Amino acid sequence: MSTSSASPRLQTTALRFEEEAEQAIADPQLQRALQNVKTGFIAKRAKARAGLPEFDALRHEARAIKEHTLAHLDLYLEAFEDRVRAQGGKVHYAADSEAARQMVLSICRAAGAQHITKGKSMVSEEIGLDPFLAGCGFDVVETDLGEYIIQLRHEAPSHIIAPVIHLNKEEVAADFRRVHTQFPPDRPLDTPAEIVAEARTVLRQKFVAADVGITGANLLVAETGSAIVVTNEGNGDLTMSLPRTHIVLATIEKLVPTLEDASTILRVLARSATGQELTSYTTFATGARREGDPDGPASLHVVLLDNGRAGMLGGDFEDMLRCIRCGACLNHCPVYAAVGGHAYGSVYPGPMGAVLTPQLAGIGAADTLPNASSFCGRCESVCPVEIPLPGLMRKWRERDFEAGNPPLRQRLALKAWALLARHPQAYRFAADSFARLLAARAGRKGRLSRLPFGKGWTGTRDFPAPQGETFQALYRRSGKGVDRRDER
Repeated sequence: MSTSSASPRLQTTALRFEEEAEQAIADPQLQRALQNVKTGFIAKRAKARAGLPEFDALRHEARAIKEHTLAHLDLYLEAFEDRVRAQGGKVHYAADSEAARQMVLSICRAAGAQHITKGKSMVSEEIGLDPFLAGCGFDVVETDLGEYIIQLRHEAPSHIIAPVIHLNKEEVAADFRRVHTQFPPDRPLDTPAEIVAEARTVLRQKFVAADVGITGANLLVAETGSAIVVTNEGNGDLTMSLPRTHIVLATIEKLVPTLEDASTILRVLARSATGQELTSYTTFATGARREGDPDGPASLHVVLLDNGRAGMLGGDFEDMLRCIRCGACLNHCPVYAAVGGHAYGSVYPGPMGAVLTPQLAGIGAADTLPNASSFCGRCESVCPVEIPLPGLMRKWRERDFEAGNPPLRQRLALKAWALLARHPQAYRFAADSFARLLAARAGRKGRLSRLPFGKGWTGTRDFPAPQGETFQALYRRSGKGVDRRDER
């Protein structure tokens, strides 16, 4: 994945949402692939929610758990570290991306590693860990099937739980034929089963050879020092248990106080993400291998990354720290469904990325992302921890406006609208006049191919002209539309 030097915190591709979105909309293959979001994730979540009468009550409880943890994060970090140490592991604190990369590098070198297997981890994508370790001479292999495919393609994931939602099986088969030259060129790769079987054959050799396994963590439990990993593939368990050294790379807000709290969040996590009651594998990794254990790593290291998150505590964007990375907001977002994940230029796309990316990369670099929303509110309505995503995006828009980043024409237009909104009579006069002007220009066609100050709309579609009287005119004519401010 190509990176930008604009931000020391977040590894991104170029943050050019408007240009990338235009290309994505014009890509017929991508548009076909994105239909899977609408027909898959949304319907499955709705069915899972309907099958659990207490789902909304669990959402409220999950929110409360995360809010409580964030309010006492320092205490739970200390408790978690104590439990990890008691279980034979070590905890390392990384202030930023560079510190985290160097810590992982130091652990791998101390282990004498050559081969590294990785489970799916958005945090490792955030800090650009794979290219960094590869540049240091290690053989690094992603073992989640989706992540493995995008590694072969040198791409970023396009979804936080379904990295290759933008691809079809024919594209994947072509990549396998290009890279897996050890197999006969005429082998069948026409079905998902055949593709999965070939990936399994290749990756099994990597699992056996691995010296270090790196995973993320969906949750960290302060009560037991456990790292919880949820997957639908067995790669996570193999990455944790086969190598001599296991590294858990996670961010500080992944903590929850107790196992009971973790079970509450797990009940809403899988249902919100994939529509399952639980994922196929829910693994609690607690400490290094003990005497008598049949398997497990000889050493365990937990690298806890801050990367600006501590600065969010008590601020306008603290709510974002509740995020459990389920992807529901992406799945239900009409903007994401239209352009896919790569258009966002960040490892965190969709509504959650529109809030988190400006925090990590800076609003100056990511100012288009909070504006990539219709504010329909679907993201907030499905969030399992009730994050007010539209409100947070609106706060970023306000900060961007205060910083003077929007174009002068846009700022002047907003100021003109605000001025009219504070004077109802002037607003009604302008609205009526503008409506009549548009209707006259449209004529019998009833639509406009060009609209003043509306090139962004009419560049790709006609604008429907106003028909008949305005709402204000109809309301006044009904005899009910008396504005008390007119009587002053």
